Amino acid sequence: MTDPDHGPLAQPPRPAAGIPAQVAAGAAMGVFAMQALRLGGIGGAAGGWLAASALYLGCCAMILAQMRRSYPHDRIGGCNAVTLLRAAITCALLAPLADGVAAGWAVAVAGGVALVLDGVDGWLARRSGLVSGFGARFDMEVDAAFALALALHAWLGTTLGPGVLLLGVLRYGFVAAGLALPWLRAELPQRLRRKAICVLQLGTLILLQTPLPSHAQAEFLAWFATAAVVLSFALDIRWLWRRRP
Repeated sequence: MTDPDHGPLAQPPRPAAGIPAQVAAGAAMGVFAMQALRLGGIGGAAGGWLAASALYLGCCAMILAQMRRSYPHDRIGGCNAVTLLRAAITCALLAPLADGVAAGWAVAVAGGVALVLDGVDGWLARRSGLVSGFGARFDMEVDAAFALALALHAWLGTTLGPGVLLLGVLRYGFVAAGLALPWLRAELPQRLRRKAICVLQLGTLILLQTPLPSHAQAEFLAWFATAAVVLSFALDIRWLWRRRP
Protein backbone atom coordinates (compact mmCIF):
# COMPACT_ATOMS: atom_id res chain seq x y z
CA MET A 1 0.00 0.00 0.00
CA THR A 2 0.97 3.65 -0.25
CA ASP A 3 0.34 6.70 1.89
CA PRO A 4 -0.18 10.28 0.61
CA ASP A 5 1.97 11.69 3.40
CA HIS A 6 4.87 9.25 3.39
CA GLY A 7 5.10 7.98 -0.18
CA PRO A 8 5.76 4.44 -1.45
CA LEU A 9 5.73 1.67 1.09
CA ALA A 10 8.61 -0.35 -0.36
CA GLN A 11 12.19 0.95 -0.17
CA PRO A 12 15.46 -0.93 0.20
CA PRO A 13 16.86 -0.91 3.74
CA ARG A 14 20.35 0.15 4.73
CA PRO A 15 22.26 -0.06 8.03
CA ALA A 16 21.21 2.34 10.79
CA ALA A 17 23.57 1.90 13.74
CA GLY A 18 22.31 4.90 15.73
CA ILE A 19 18.65 3.98 15.54
CA PRO A 20 18.33 2.12 18.90
CA ALA A 21 19.43 5.12 20.98
CA GLN A 22 17.12 7.40 19.00
CA VAL A 23 14.13 5.10 19.45
CA ALA A 24 14.95 4.89 23.19
CA ALA A 25 14.95 8.68 23.38
CA GLY A 26 11.62 8.78 21.56
CA ALA A 27 10.22 6.15 23.94
CA ALA A 28 11.32 8.22 26.95
CA MET A 29 9.60 11.26 25.44
CA GLY A 30 6.46 9.19 24.97
CA VAL A 31 6.43 7.94 28.57
CA PHE A 32 6.85 11.53 29.77
CA ALA A 33 3.92 12.58 27.57
CA MET A 34 1.78 9.78 29.01
CA GLN A 35 2.45 10.98 32.54
CA ALA A 36 1.60 14.53 31.49
CA LEU A 37 -1.73 13.29 30.13
CA ARG A 38 -2.40 11.42 33.35
CA LEU A 39 -1.78 14.57 35.38
CA GLY A 40 -3.84 16.49 32.85
CA GLY A 41 -6.99 14.69 33.93
CA ILE A 42 -7.59 11.76 31.62
CA GLY A 43 -8.17 9.63 34.73
CA GLY A 44 -7.86 5.98 35.58
CA ALA A 45 -6.10 4.00 38.29
CA ALA A 46 -2.35 3.53 38.59
CA GLY A 47 -2.60 -0.09 37.43
CA GLY A 48 -4.13 0.91 34.12
CA TRP A 49 -1.44 3.49 33.51
CA LEU A 50 1.28 0.99 34.37
CA ALA A 51 -0.19 -1.48 31.88
CA ALA A 52 -0.51 1.22 29.22
CA SER A 53 3.12 2.26 29.75
CA ALA A 54 4.26 -1.36 29.46
CA LEU A 55 2.24 -1.73 26.26
CA TYR A 56 3.83 1.41 24.84
CA LEU A 57 7.36 0.27 25.64
CA GLY A 58 6.57 -3.11 24.08
CA CYS A 59 5.38 -1.32 20.95
CA CYS A 60 8.62 0.69 20.89
CA ALA A 61 10.60 -2.56 21.05
CA MET A 62 8.63 -3.94 18.08
CA ILE A 63 9.12 -0.69 16.17
CA LEU A 64 12.87 -0.90 16.74
CA ALA A 65 12.91 -4.50 15.51
CA GLN A 66 11.05 -3.50 12.35
CA MET A 67 13.36 -0.54 11.79
CA ARG A 68 16.39 -2.82 11.96
CA ARG A 69 14.89 -4.89 9.14
CA SER A 70 13.31 -2.37 6.81
CA TYR A 71 14.08 1.26 7.69
CA PRO A 72 16.27 2.82 4.97
CA HIS A 73 17.67 5.86 6.81
CA ASP A 74 20.35 6.38 9.45
CA ARG A 75 18.17 8.43 11.84
CA ILE A 76 14.54 8.31 12.85
CA GLY A 77 14.09 12.05 12.43
CA GLY A 78 11.34 14.23 13.78
CA CYS A 79 8.74 12.47 11.64
CA ASN A 80 9.06 9.07 13.32
CA ALA A 81 9.60 10.71 16.72
CA VAL A 82 6.22 12.44 16.29
CA THR A 83 4.60 9.13 15.31
CA LEU A 84 6.10 7.56 18.44
CA LEU A 85 4.51 10.37 20.42
CA ARG A 86 1.14 9.69 18.78
CA ALA A 87 1.54 6.03 19.72
CA ALA A 88 2.12 7.12 23.33
CA ILE A 89 -1.06 9.21 23.31
CA THR A 90 -2.97 6.23 21.91
CA CYS A 91 -1.68 3.95 24.68
CA ALA A 92 -2.49 6.64 27.25
CA LEU A 93 -6.10 6.66 26.05
CA LEU A 94 -6.34 2.95 26.87
CA ALA A 95 -5.27 3.45 30.50
CA PRO A 96 -8.52 4.88 31.91
CA LEU A 97 -10.62 2.25 30.13
CA ALA A 98 -9.19 -0.39 32.47
CA ASP A 99 -10.78 1.50 35.35
CA GLY A 100 -14.11 2.16 33.64
CA VAL A 101 -13.33 5.82 32.89
CA ALA A 102 -14.19 6.85 29.35
CA ALA A 103 -14.77 9.87 27.10
CA GLY A 104 -14.86 13.50 28.25
CA TRP A 105 -13.05 16.70 27.41
CA ALA A 106 -9.60 15.48 28.49
CA VAL A 107 -9.83 12.56 26.06
CA ALA A 108 -11.05 14.91 23.32
CA VAL A 109 -8.17 17.35 23.87
CA ALA A 110 -5.59 14.55 23.87
CA GLY A 111 -7.20 13.17 20.71
CA GLY A 112 -7.13 16.60 19.07
CA VAL A 113 -3.41 16.94 19.78
CA ALA A 114 -2.77 13.51 18.29
CA LEU A 115 -4.80 14.40 15.18
CA VAL A 116 -2.79 17.59 14.64
CA LEU A 117 0.43 15.62 15.04
CA ASP A 118 -0.83 13.19 12.39
CA GLY A 119 -0.43 15.96 9.85
CA VAL A 120 2.94 17.04 11.23
CA ASP A 121 4.78 13.71 10.87
CA GLY A 122 4.22 13.43 7.12
CA TRP A 123 5.27 17.04 6.57
CA LEU A 124 8.45 16.45 8.59
CA ALA A 125 9.23 13.28 6.61
CA ARG A 126 9.05 15.14 3.30
CA ARG A 127 10.92 18.19 4.58
CA SER A 128 13.77 16.15 6.08
CA GLY A 129 14.06 13.67 3.20
CA LEU A 130 13.18 10.76 5.51
CA VAL A 131 10.21 9.45 3.53
CA SER A 132 10.07 5.67 3.88
CA GLY A 133 7.82 2.69 3.48
CA PHE A 134 8.32 1.95 7.16
CA GLY A 135 7.13 5.45 8.07
CA ALA A 136 3.96 5.01 6.01
CA ARG A 137 3.14 1.67 7.64
CA PHE A 138 3.95 3.01 11.10
CA ASP A 139 1.67 5.98 10.53
CA MET A 140 -1.19 3.75 9.33
CA GLU A 141 -0.93 1.38 12.27
CA VAL A 142 -0.96 4.24 14.78
CA ASP A 143 -3.99 5.77 13.02
CA ALA A 144 -5.82 2.44 13.24
CA ALA A 145 -5.02 1.93 16.92
CA PHE A 146 -5.92 5.55 17.68
CA ALA A 147 -9.32 5.13 16.01
CA LEU A 148 -9.96 1.94 17.98
CA ALA A 149 -9.07 3.61 21.30
CA LEU A 150 -11.39 6.53 20.57
CA ALA A 151 -14.19 4.19 19.46
CA LEU A 152 -13.91 2.28 22.74
CA HIS A 153 -14.18 5.55 24.66
CA ALA A 154 -17.22 6.60 22.64
CA TRP A 155 -18.91 3.25 23.27
CA LEU A 156 -18.15 3.02 26.99
CA GLY A 157 -18.42 6.69 27.91
CA THR A 158 -21.37 8.00 25.90
CA THR A 159 -24.94 7.00 25.07
CA LEU A 160 -23.89 5.52 21.73
CA GLY A 161 -24.29 1.80 21.23
CA PRO A 162 -21.69 -0.75 20.12
CA GLY A 163 -22.20 0.27 16.49
CA VAL A 164 -19.70 3.08 17.03
CA LEU A 165 -17.00 0.41 17.34
CA LEU A 166 -17.20 -0.05 13.57
CA LEU A 167 -15.19 3.17 13.27
CA GLY A 168 -12.39 1.44 15.13
CA VAL A 169 -12.47 -2.09 13.71
CA LEU A 170 -13.17 -1.76 9.99
CA ARG A 171 -9.51 -1.55 9.01
CA TYR A 172 -8.68 -4.57 11.13
CA GLY A 173 -11.46 -6.43 9.36
CA PHE A 174 -9.90 -5.49 6.02
CA VAL A 175 -6.49 -6.73 7.19
CA ALA A 176 -8.04 -9.99 8.46
CA ALA A 177 -9.77 -10.51 5.12
CA GLY A 178 -6.39 -10.11 3.44
CA LEU A 179 -5.11 -13.14 5.32
CA ALA A 180 -7.67 -15.28 3.49
CA LEU A 181 -7.64 -13.37 0.19
CA PRO A 182 -4.07 -12.52 -0.82
CA TRP A 183 -5.19 -10.18 -3.61
CA LEU A 184 -6.43 -7.77 -0.91
CA ARG A 185 -2.82 -7.31 0.20
CA ALA A 186 -1.69 -5.86 -3.13
CA GLU A 187 -0.32 -2.31 -3.23
CA LEU A 188 -2.90 0.42 -3.64
CA PRO A 189 -2.31 3.70 -5.52
CA GLN A 190 -2.10 6.92 -3.54
CA ARG A 191 -5.47 8.55 -2.98
CA LEU A 192 -6.16 11.85 -1.22
CA ARG A 193 -9.64 10.46 -0.59
CA ARG A 194 -8.19 7.91 1.84
CA LYS A 195 -6.47 10.57 3.94
CA ALA A 196 -9.50 12.88 3.92
CA ILE A 197 -11.82 10.13 5.15
CA CYS A 198 -9.29 9.18 7.85
CA VAL A 199 -9.38 12.78 9.10
CA LEU A 200 -13.20 12.70 9.01
CA GLN A 201 -13.21 9.42 10.94
CA LEU A 202 -10.81 10.60 13.64
CA GLY A 203 -12.32 14.08 13.87
CA THR A 204 -15.78 12.59 14.36
CA LEU A 205 -14.55 10.23 17.05
CA ILE A 206 -12.90 13.12 18.88
CA LEU A 207 -16.10 15.19 18.75
CA LEU A 208 -18.07 12.23 20.09
CA GLN A 209 -15.98 12.31 23.27
CA THR A 210 -17.56 15.65 24.18
CA PRO A 211 -21.09 16.52 25.35
CA LEU A 212 -21.52 18.97 22.46
CA PRO A 213 -23.62 16.82 20.12
CA SER A 214 -26.99 15.58 21.31
CA HIS A 215 -27.62 11.82 21.25
CA ALA A 216 -29.37 12.08 17.88
CA GLN A 217 -26.60 14.25 16.44
CA ALA A 218 -23.93 11.91 17.77
CA GLU A 219 -25.65 8.90 16.20
CA PHE A 220 -25.91 10.69 12.86
CA LEU A 221 -22.26 11.74 12.92
CA ALA A 222 -21.10 8.25 13.87
CA TRP A 223 -23.06 6.53 11.12
CA PHE A 224 -22.14 9.17 8.55
CA ALA A 225 -18.43 8.70 9.28
CA THR A 226 -18.89 4.92 9.27
CA ALA A 227 -20.56 5.07 5.85
CA ALA A 228 -17.67 7.17 4.52
CA VAL A 229 -15.09 4.66 5.81
CA VAL A 230 -17.07 1.73 4.37
CA LEU A 231 -17.29 3.51 1.01
CA SER A 232 -13.52 4.12 1.01
CA PHE A 233 -12.79 0.46 1.69
CA ALA A 234 -15.34 -0.58 -0.93
CA LEU A 235 -13.62 1.55 -3.57
CA ASP A 236 -10.24 0.08 -2.65
CA ILE A 237 -11.60 -3.48 -2.71
CA ARG A 238 -13.17 -2.90 -6.12
CA TRP A 239 -9.86 -1.56 -7.45
CA LEU A 240 -8.00 -4.59 -6.07
CA TRP A 241 -10.64 -7.04 -7.35
CA ARG A 242 -10.32 -5.75 -10.90
CA ARG A 243 -6.54 -6.20 -10.81
CA ARG A 244 -6.33 -9.46 -8.93
CA PRO A 245 -4.06 -12.13 -10.49
